[in-house]
Amino acid sequence: MRNLLRLTTAFIVVITLSCCSVSKEARSMKTKINGNWMLETITTEGINGKVTATVFNEASFKCFIGSSWNFISSNSLGYYSINASGTDCSTLTRAIRWSIYEPKGVAKQLQFMRLDDKKNSMDNGDGFRLEISQLTATAMQLKSHISFEGKSAAYVYNFVKK
Repeated sequence: MRNLLRLTTAFIVVITLSCCSVSKEARSMKTKINGNWMLETITTEGINGKVTATVFNEASFKCFIGSSWNFISSNSLGYYSINASGTDCSTLTRAIRWSIYEPKGVAKQLQFMRLDDKKNSMDNGDGFRLEISQLTATAMQLKSHISFEGKSAAYVYNFVKK
């Protein structure tokens, strides 16, 4: 009876760990993302004309262009910083908690939540997921899929490593 209990407990532990573990590919991605990045450009796919949108519930597209991003893989924290430019953008540094999300059958995603000064989640615990469409040691491209005028579209964020 005792052996059966031990076997059952071991089986549950193995299943739990395998369900919650991050894949080798995701760990490799996290290692590549670790460090300092600059958001060089933001473009659109499937949208014609000028776009004025607020991204990440924070600021307009143009405020994020040139922003600095820091990702710390060891504790899954980081931040982004926006510099004031003109009258539309204010200087801001926002803490984030990030990870790699691995949905079945589609590209892996970088997910993050904005954090307040006490490291509590903002936006009612909702965060942001961006498809990792390209990732090298020096460049990263993330896509945020949206619907625009009833059609599929995307915001494309192009980062360079600093």
